[in-house]
Amino acid sequence: MSGTSRPWLLTSPGRWVALYFFSVVIIAALKLTGAIESPVGFILLAAATCLLLPLARRRSDGCISRAMADYNRRIVFSSLGYVLGLGIAVTLWNSYQLSDALVFAISLLPTVPTFGIIWAMARYLAEEQDEYLRHRMIMAALVALGVVLAIGIFYGFLEMFELVPHIWAWWVLPVWAIGLGLAQLWQKVRGS
Repeated sequence: MSGTSRPWLLTSPGRWVALYFFSVVIIAALKLTGAIESPVGFILLAAATCLLLPLARRRSDGCISRAMADYNRRIVFSSLGYVLGLGIAVTLWNSYQLSDALVFAISLLPTVPTFGIIWAMARYLAEEQDEYLRHRMIMAALVALGVVLAIGIFYGFLEMFELVPHIWAWWVLPVWAIGLGLAQLWQKVRGS
């Protein structure tokens, strides 16, 4: 055994991501069952997003390019901004009578970090020197876009025919992110 014995949870970025998704599932279950209220759910979600901070601190090495390390850092901080902005906006909207101008302003809280996510992906594609890694990211983004379009269109028709309730359009970003993650996982498992 080497002299640098670190707890198993700290040895792999994948474990941090798995712990993050596990936390999100638990928080969602608690929220859906009514065990926690809206502000607490958003606070817990923001805290869970902090589990991704080790990815933001990760430096380029043999397994990760400099462009990917920068991308991870940008995505984590933009995602944290998105979760915090969404939580603050929804909490303020639910708790106070706000003027239309203020509602417009708080709607920008989660929207601005979304532009950070788009910018981070564009910068990654511009900075990545490895064609193979760039291709994988483009393919994952296309799959994520396909997931969003297919689910959005299908759900839209179900909603139009009054078979399902209306959902808010901001769910597009989380669905896209899940599609992106699943596409990247699929590529890794498939070995392409």
